[in-house]
Amino acid sequence: MQGCINNAAMHYFFALRPLLPLQALLVAYRYPEIYEFFILPKKSCSVFVNGITIAIDMMSNRRIEKGDKKMSNSGGKGAPYGPGPKSQELLKMRDEHVARGISYVLPVFVETAEGAVIKDVDGNEYLDFTTGIGVTNFGHNHPVVVDAIKKQADQFLHTCFMVTMYEPYVRLAAGLNKMVPGSFAKKTALFNSGAEAVENAVKLARRYTKKTAMVSLECAFHGRTLMAMTLTSKVKPYKYGFGPFAPDVYKIPAAYCYRCRFGLTYPSCDLQCARYLEQFFAVECTADNVAAVIAEPVQGEGGFIVPPDDYFKVLHEICRKNDVLLIIDEIQSGFYRTGKPLASFHYGIEPDLITMAKSLAGGVPISALTGRAEVMDAAGPGEIGGTYGGNPVGCAAALAVLEIAEKEKLADQAEKTGRLTADRLDQMAEKYSIIGEHRGLGAMRALELVKDRGTKAPDPDRAKAIIKRCHENGLIIITAGIFSNVIRLLMPVNIPTEQLNRGLDILEEAIAAEEGGSR
Repeated sequence: MQGCINNAAMHYFFALRPLLPLQALLVAYRYPEIYEFFILPKKSCSVFVNGITIAIDMMSNRRIEKGDKKMSNSGGKGAPYGPGPKSQELLKMRDEHVARGISYVLPVFVETAEGAVIKDVDGNEYLDFTTGIGVTNFGHNHPVVVDAIKKQADQFLHTCFMVTMYEPYVRLAAGLNKMVPGSFAKKTALFNSGAEAVENAVKLARRYTKKTAMVSLECAFHGRTLMAMTLTSKVKPYKYGFGPFAPDVYKIPAAYCYRCRFGLTYPSCDLQCARYLEQFFAVECTADNVAAVIAEPVQGEGGFIVPPDDYFKVLHEICRKNDVLLIIDEIQSGFYRTGKPLASFHYGIEPDLITMAKSLAGGVPISALTGRAEVMDAAGPGEIGGTYGGNPVGCAAALAVLEIAEKEKLADQAEKTGRLTADRLDQMAEKYSIIGEHRGLGAMRALELVKDRGTKAPDPDRAKAIIKRCHENGLIIITAGIFSNVIRLLMPVNIPTEQLNRGLDILEEAIAAEEGGSR
């Protein structure tokens, strides 16, 4: 319902909010214009009072004022947020022409995006706490990145670096070699996507070591191409029905302390998940046949799983003793998402190879593989590469990202955003029993939802319901986790505090409503 309600009625309504629903119904009878508001079986409703739209959650009895010009819900048919007529028309076209396997989270179509705000074609504005799944870490349409793209587009769009070379590719390679951890000589190759970087990391590891087996972690996600999909752990929706998979790929337990495969507790566990690699070499696949272990420093799709500080040191030491390379997948955790240039810096390790993509170019598709010069040079000319690899527009955008990272102190901003978010999530975890654990690094944060804290039974249904409530109130967030019961937060690392707090308020309102048992 949206209409004009007189001030007296609203005064009595909010005065009697704690007494809902019986006493409030009496007010409704006294003021017929809000009778419909109370008797309709709605979970939430919007009314228009003195020029301010007020959304009232009928279960939590809380109100959210949406008079802020930065966030509006002027488009669409009624409240709360949702697809308006233009989005609905485009959705019909999408269903007719786009393959069903390409999913979507929100049934709306974007018109513009800036910073942390997305505006759809019907005029609805949303706070974006996904950043394109960690691609626009510094906000949508960062002006420095956009200017770099425009300048490069005016010069040329493509030549293929393997035919006629260009300066931005070489300068970006030099910048990445300098940025990634490691006191040894490094080299870089550029590609199109994260999965492509992973595929080439495997190729080079095999060529350099002259061994074939690959080891990845449970809960891992490395992409959707054949080798990357094989390395990935989550079966549905990424692997189911797409076999057979690449041969000679093995899994070992992840450092998922909340759900330890060994039933142990850190630190008394002595990091059995890492030390299991030695047993794996003895009983599953000899180290003489293993080219590399690949791992995410913070597992993204797996549920933002953060290992103990010394986990990777132990894992890397075992790899070194057995002449096995360590490949670190920084595709989602990289580029200041965790408060460091790369999450690897949190663990004090020097990986042999590092894959990067997503926010490397602030929204333009490009990926990179950087590592030990001798490993990167294992392939001969023409044996790695690609027609579009290291596209000049992507290189220009990535160079702009490196520039703004230093000038705008993005590491400090990510650390601050992460600290503020962690404080709020800790408070939520204390109040709401459906939160089993809050975890993360920097501005890469997550809540794992459970049916019972004792059994830790995953609750994907409530996660889905909370996501839906957030969408209905103007906040875009998504799930993660091998059980799809994790809510992940990937807000821009430089998001203004006011917008961060507003988004977290919407999230908490949704959690509170679900904690109350409402669906």
